[in-house]
Amino acid sequence: MRRLLFCILALFLLSTALPCFSQQTDIRQFVVFGADTYLATPSLNLAQRGFDGDLGYNYRSWLSFGFDFGYYSGHSTLLPNDLSAASQATIGAFIKGLPPAEQPLAAAFFDNGVRYNITTTTYEAGPQLNYRHFKKVTFFVRPALGALHATAEVRKEFAAMNPTFTPVACALLNLVGCGKADTVPFYGFGAGASWEITPHFGIRATTDFAHYDFFSGLLNGGRNSVRVSIGPKFSFGKNILQK
Repeated sequence: MRRLLFCILALFLLSTALPCFSQQTDIRQFVVFGADTYLATPSLNLAQRGFDGDLGYNYRSWLSFGFDFGYYSGHSTLLPNDLSAASQATIGAFIKGLPPAEQPLAAAFFDNGVRYNITTTTYEAGPQLNYRHFKKVTFFVRPALGALHATAEVRKEFAAMNPTFTPVACALLNLVGCGKADTVPFYGFGAGASWEITPHFGIRATTDFAHYDFFSGLLNGGRNSVRVSIGPKFSFGKNILQK
């Protein structure tokens, strides 16, 4: 992903080195963007991949409004250090209540963590500030404000490997029926650039930072995520610079 982002930025520089030092004169009213996306949550050692789609409206050359939708999936391991104090206390009390011969096995089970799959959907809307001084490149910044919906479930192969303790782990970790969903707001900021190949087509690269607090009864606090998206954009409608 880093190499691809570097290549896109290099193309910006190479293709616009000479002709870009003039302002844009053709800005279409609507923009549609679709991209492969990488969503990273370092505190959970979680990487998800998916799709990001965006519909924008250019109100002025410097101001746009848009709606963004994203869908991502991935997997990781939920470790004891990821859990809230209440969850860890519940697990500790459960282990102490087991027969002495089973306690070391149960402790080792929880120390190794619970493997899970997760899918995440994001919905975002708001303004975007554009800098269009260069003819072939548009830079932009925007707030990241929206809602995040996540669904987690214990991985089937993990459950098959641990038939004795997996049902108990599901209950203790509040993964009801080995699956749990949560919807929370998020906030942050984003920035990026578009290579304006033609007034109707271009390539866009974006990076967004978001903070949120999902599964708050289970996990030990809020999380930070970074999203990187690179893909084509299509512009249509009238030229807003024409009177």
